This record gives sequence, structure tokens and C-alpha cells, in this order.
Amino acid sequence: MWKKIHIGLKVLKSRLGALLKLDYCASLKNLEAISQKHNYKFIQGDICEPHFIKQLFETEKIDIVLHFAAQTHVDLSFWHALEFKYVNVYGTHVLVTAAYEASVEKFVYVSTDEVYGGSSDEEFDESSPKRPTNPYASSKAAAECFVQSYWERYQFPVVITRSSNVYGPHQYPEKVIPKFISLLQQNRKCCIHGSGLQKRNFLYATDVVEAFLTVLKEGKPGEIYNIGTNFEMSITQLAKELIQLIKKTNSESEVEHWVDYVKDRPTNDIRYPMKSEKMHSLGWRPKVPWKEGIKKTIEWYRENFHNWKNVEKALEPFPVTQPFMHIDIS
Repeated sequence: MWKKIHIGLKVLKSRLGALLKLDYCASLKNLEAISQKHNYKFIQGDICEPHFIKQLFETEKIDIVLHFAAQTHVDLSFWHALEFKYVNVYGTHVLVTAAYEASVEKFVYVSTDEVYGGSSDEEFDESSPKRPTNPYASSKAAAECFVQSYWERYQFPVVITRSSNVYGPHQYPEKVIPKFISLLQQNRKCCIHGSGLQKRNFLYATDVVEAFLTVLKEGKPGEIYNIGTNFEMSITQLAKELIQLIKKTNSESEVEHWVDYVKDRPTNDIRYPMKSEKMHSLGWRPKVPWKEGIKKTIEWYRENFHNWKNVEKALEPFPVTQPFMHIDIS
């Protein structure tokens, strides 16, 4: 379950359903562990198709919506801002409208720490202003406004979460941790944007799953919850740790051999520090130590890198920029 995959989940009383578009970053192999479960249902579809979504809510007894569906690759958003707005804002509007009309019991919108913008020292809490600095974060911030408006106007029970960077098995290798791991496992250098001094907070996937389960059970309608961690690492330090773990290097010069600094993206926020006391008050805290989580992640990609089609493209320093969807705006 990733906030960074084009996927929507719905809970059907004692059943779990997954609505998946199967975009470029998706793989059905990620669902093999649950695909044969009697209480699980898979549906392929697109949240940007209102007639399909309306029919889905009419035919399925949907009680709870966990809305992960999004285009999420920041680098790609600079070249495809319109597509990001279409999927992340319009798609969310379609989904929350249908959920409201179907009288869903709870609607959880999975947002991102990036809506706050970057900060060198200020820690963001849930009341901090949104100052997004890239098209991806801007689209998520706008979608939040649509979701929150349904609480303000209709008292529709929505909850918004904003989480730190998630890592772990099954994540498409365009994201920095699986990208660096996969590059090194293929004897290629880690490509670092700009100085590499930008810092990120990393949460292991199972900790984030526990956070969502906590929000489903204890989260109050109309509230926003930061799902964060104090564990923070610069991109350069991340690369060096992965190099030491995968390449077993013994010296700084050996480490530097596996690093390639490339031009920076248009904007690259320095940090996203968040306060997560509201989540702590619900009983959630991250549990998986970095060394344990990164070890499991490295082992998984050694065996499963080719779970996606044309996955080699994800390892380029910058994304391929041809259009990945068609939007009729006539």
C-alpha cells in the first residue's frame, strides 16, 4: 500500500477491494500475496472516469475509502503539470463526490508532507500553511481543498493524512531509495540531483500501513494528521550508506566512484520536517528501525526488480518526457 502508487483502496465491510488503473508504475505482482483471498476483490479502472466511479459506488457496498490514487513522481510533474492536475485534482473531485453521494462512512485522503513546502528549521504541524513548490505538491494541496470542502459544507466524514517519504519492497524504482538500490545492484552509479544536501525523512512501508489503520479506527472526521518520523538523511548520505551496504566499500574514494552528480531539478526543497504529535496521541509511532527496513528492501529488489515492464527507464537521472496520457480539453 503506497501513497506514491496510482491506486485506490476501498473496504467493503469484511472485504477489501482494490481499484487500480494499472498505470506505468503499477504491477499486479505486487498483489499476488492477496489475490487469492476470498475477501479480496480487484477492479481495474480510473478515478478520472466519473460514470464508471458512480456506477462502482452504486454496485459495491463501499463503507470506507482510502484514496491513494495519484501521479506522484515530482521530477515528472515539472514536464507534465497538466496531467498531474487532471489526475490528482479532478480525479479526487470525482472520487470524493461519488463517495459523498453514496454516504460512505469515512473517506481518507492520502496527501504528502510536500504541501508544506521546504523548510531549513521550522517544523510543520497540521495547522501550518500550505506553500507547495512543485506541480505535484501543488496538485495534492489543491485536492486537499476539494476534500476538506466536503467536510465544511456537508459534514461528510473526511480525514486527510500527510506523510513523510515511504520506502520498502514493491515500490516503483523511480523513487530515490529503490532507484539507488537498483542502480548499484546493476553496477551503475547513483545519480544525485544537485548538491545532494537535501534531506528527507523516511518511513518504512509497514509503519505507514499501521498509521493508516490507526486513522481508520481512531481518526476524527474533518481532521488532518501528519504521519512523520524524526529519522532524516541527506540524499548524499543515503547514497553513501547504500553503496557501503551493497558494494562493501572500505574507503571514501571507493564510495565516490559509485556517485554521479547531475544537474538539479527546477526546485528541490531542502527539508520537510513535521510534527506528528496528533498521530502519537492516537497511539501510533514508527517501529521499524532504518537498518532493518533498508536491509529488507535491498534483499527484495535483488530478486524482484523486473516485476514491472520497461522498468529500466525508471533508472534514468531524469524521467522520459513524452506524454503518458491524453487529455481532451476541447
